[in-house]
Amino acid sequence: MIPIRDDNPTHSVPIITYLLIALNIIVFVFQTMLGSSNEQFIYQFALIPAEVITTLSLGSIFNIFTSMFMHAGFAHLGGNMLYLWIFGDNVEDRLGSGRFFFFYILGGTIASLTHIISNPGSQIPTVGASGAIAAVLGAYLVLFPRQKVLTLIPLGFWLRMTMLPASIVLGGWFLLQLLQVMLSMGDPSIGDIAFWAHIGGFVSGVLLGLLFKKPETEYSAYHW
Repeated sequence: MIPIRDDNPTHSVPIITYLLIALNIIVFVFQTMLGSSNEQFIYQFALIPAEVITTLSLGSIFNIFTSMFMHAGFAHLGGNMLYLWIFGDNVEDRLGSGRFFFFYILGGTIASLTHIISNPGSQIPTVGASGAIAAVLGAYLVLFPRQKVLTLIPLGFWLRMTMLPASIVLGGWFLLQLLQVMLSMGDPSIGDIAFWAHIGGFVSGVLLGLLFKKPETEYSAYHW
C-alpha cells in the first residue's frame, strides 16, 4: 500500500515539516554534488553502530543526528519525504511546531538507539530519516486513527486507488516492518534496511505523540 494523501486539513502552516523536508532535500543535493567523494562523506557522518558502542566519542554520537538528514538515493529520499509530507503536517498541527521539532529529533534518536542495540557490531553506515518519520507515523496512528488516507494498492498488473482509515494504512505498515524483522532474524545481514529502527521509531511515536500533544482545549479538531 502506498499512501498518496490524507483527508485531514490543518489549522496552521506546518513550518517545521516544510523545513525538515527542505533540509533533507538540500543535504541530498549536496551529496550528489560530491560525486565520488560522497562515500567518504557518508562514512564520516553516517551512523555506524560499532563505532558508537566501541568509542562513545562525541563524533560518533553526533552522527546519530547527522545521519537523519542523509539518504542513500533518490528513491530512498522520495519515499521518506512522501510520508513526511502526508503525515507530518497533521502531527505538527496537533503537537505544535516547537513540540513537533523535539518530538521528531527524539523519535529519530530512539530509532537510532534501537538500531544500535539490535546491531551493536555492525560497521555498515546507516543513513536516512526513516526512523524519525516512523515516529511521525506512530503519532499519527494514535492521534488520527479514523482519518481517511487515499492509498494506491497494487493488485498484480492492476492498480487500485481507495480511501482507507489511517489505522489500516499505518497499522499495515508497522506489521510489514515486524514481518521483515522476523524474516531477517536468522541472518541479520539480510537486506540493507534498518527495520528495527523503524519499529523503535514507530513505538516511540505512539508514546511521545500522546505525551506531547496539546490539550484538547487548545485544539479544536475537525470532524468528518
